Amino acid sequence: MSGRQYLEFKKANCKDCYRCLRGCPVKAIEVTNHQAKVIEERCILCGKCTLVCHQNAKVVHSERAEVEALLAGGNVYASVAPSFVSSLGIKDFTVLEDALIRLGFAGAQETAVGAAAVVECFREDLRGGKYRNYITSCCPAVNSLIKMYYPGALKYLSPVVSPMVAHGKMIKQAADNAKVVFIGPCIAKKREAAESGVIDGVLTFEETLALLKDKGIELNNDLSSQDREKLRARFFPVPRGVIKSFGQYPEGYEYLSADGVERCKEVLENIEDMDGIFLELNACEHACINGPCAIACKGGSIKANEEIRAYAGVGNADKVIADTSALSMRTLHKKEHASGFDVSEERLLAIMAKTGRDKPENQLNCGACGYDSCRQKAWAVANGFADEYMCLPYMRQKAESLSYEIIENSPNGILVIDGDMRVMQMNNKAKRIWGVTERDPKGMLLVDFEDPTEYINAFRSGKGFMRKCVHVAKTDTYAEVNAVVLAEHKVLFAILKDITTQVEYEEKLHNLATETLTTTDAVIKKQMMVAQEIASLLGETTAETKVALLKLKKMLQREE
Repeated sequence: MSGRQYLEFKKANCKDCYRCLRGCPVKAIEVTNHQAKVIEERCILCGKCTLVCHQNAKVVHSERAEVEALLAGGNVYASVAPSFVSSLGIKDFTVLEDALIRLGFAGAQETAVGAAAVVECFREDLRGGKYRNYITSCCPAVNSLIKMYYPGALKYLSPVVSPMVAHGKMIKQAADNAKVVFIGPCIAKKREAAESGVIDGVLTFEETLALLKDKGIELNNDLSSQDREKLRARFFPVPRGVIKSFGQYPEGYEYLSADGVERCKEVLENIEDMDGIFLELNACEHACINGPCAIACKGGSIKANEEIRAYAGVGNADKVIADTSALSMRTLHKKEHASGFDVSEERLLAIMAKTGRDKPENQLNCGACGYDSCRQKAWAVANGFADEYMCLPYMRQKAESLSYEIIENSPNGILVIDGDMRVMQMNNKAKRIWGVTERDPKGMLLVDFEDPTEYINAFRSGKGFMRKCVHVAKTDTYAEVNAVVLAEHKVLFAILKDITTQVEYEEKLHNLATETLTTTDAVIKKQMMVAQEIASLLGETTAETKVALLKLKKMLQREE
């Protein structure tokens, strides 16, 4: 591993959907804090995550700046993958070669030249049948898949460098101090190039077109010339392209191909049950013409296949445009350790128990989290690659359970009815208010416990209603009813607030006020009577006093 980041995730665009994880054939994506990122030590750079992400959250590392720096230094040659025909819509390499030279390259050649040399090495290996089975080494993503996940198949993996590396060696042999930039549709080539010590930079077709556009260089199709040497290795980008490049097959083997990582995995899992099989494996479905950085053409992969075949041609004997006798086209593929450790059964069960998946009957293996099984996801959790609560069925169940608990334990009554005035949901408080004794009232008619007239009118009009005080005679309960129509869901939703205590309190206040007024009236009447009696008594006493004083006055006057 080179340690360089080749795939990055945009945090703003990652929507916590796990689509990339579901699409990743080796589960080389870590999801923590709702954010996905590539686990470099597990990634084979097949690019599947970039294709399945609808949010464009995956970014392929661009080497454009590095390539421009190389071009500024001069003596840089381009090795162009044969799938340029379908991706760039060019019928002849001359057109692209001219544009690349104007861009600053010292020259450009088709990588098919290196592929032809690789095919000759394959022929040499197949002579004599010393290999029980033989797997091509042209696809770097497949090579990584074998080295990391199927090391038992390493003994069958061809000890030959890829066409890109072979061509790079050929260019550097022909031109002293040359730098080589590979141009193609593959992300895995970026890592292979960095580890090869031969290739100095990699551009995708998209990056190449953007670079040409920014420099104002157009592809001049007028330069197209059909006068070219036939080269069977130009078939490499299509399914069975390597096999087709042989012309005549070395004897002793059955020649088969598989494209797409899942099919390749199936082959590798059963490789020990095969004998005398030559296997052309491609990580991309429909091979390199459908690479993660290929530019889709009208007509899709079938049309691209047809264009490549038409360009490659048939007939004339192949010619390798260089003497490779002094070059080593051999390599040694070594086992690589994919990050992650084995997890004990006890630990797996403990992790699965947190989401209720510890029993076999509860392990749905639905794949919604991105992993193929509950056990695989538990392994990822133990390794720190996943969050234990990424289980969508569990989270949904938890959310529904929480909603249910909130509704059932609400201090207010909750009622949901459909257009037929049948109960869809009624919580415990509503059942107590209306005196409903059914354990599950779902399906009951509203008329069985309440006058439905106002509810029917509300549903028909689409307008809710509010009743300040409703007396439920059955339970001697008073409630305030607030109902709304949810037109989108075609239901009526009502909230009942139990105001019995409030009504009783107000009634007590009313009774107390009435009693107080009665008492006050009686007191006033009594006081008035007392006042009248006092006044009466005071009136009699005054009269008597007046009579006595008058008598005294008269008596005194007489004495005078």
